Amino acid sequence: QIEHGGVHNRIAWKVAIDKLDFHHYLPIFFDGLREVEMPYAFLAEQGVYDMMQVGASKVAPVVPQLIVPIKTALNTRNRSVIAKVLKVLQALVKCDQEENMVGQALVSYYQRILPILNIFIRQNDNLGDRIDYGQYKRCN
Repeated sequence: QIEHGGVHNRIAWKVAIDKLDFHHYLPIFFDGLREVEMPYAFLAEQGVYDMMQVGASKVAPVVPQLIVPIKTALNTRNRSVIAKVLKVLQALVKCDQEENMVGQALVSYYQRILPILNIFIRQNDNLGDRIDYGQYKRCN
């Protein structure tokens, strides 16, 4: 259920997040990152961020199960989905800064995740003298 706030929307969790089974629910939320239709896209993205924030120590053992949903989301080749997945990957690596186990667990899966990004690495728009505000908004 979505809790509509004045500035930001939140998920109204029925169960405490730290009591959820991360091996079951976190891959489901990661699989939902490829959604572009609201409210499904919001629920998936916010669910991932909430679970990573509350259960940072529970994320590292689940990393092998997250690779397939991450790869399928990147294979959609939709720019907004790829930008969303890259933001989530940044948050995933930063979620356990004390132990740094998630970053180490992701290293062995780079060869599965990174090839799709080679397609987009050279796709720069020639703007001339205009300014692209996408970097400021973290959209590109």
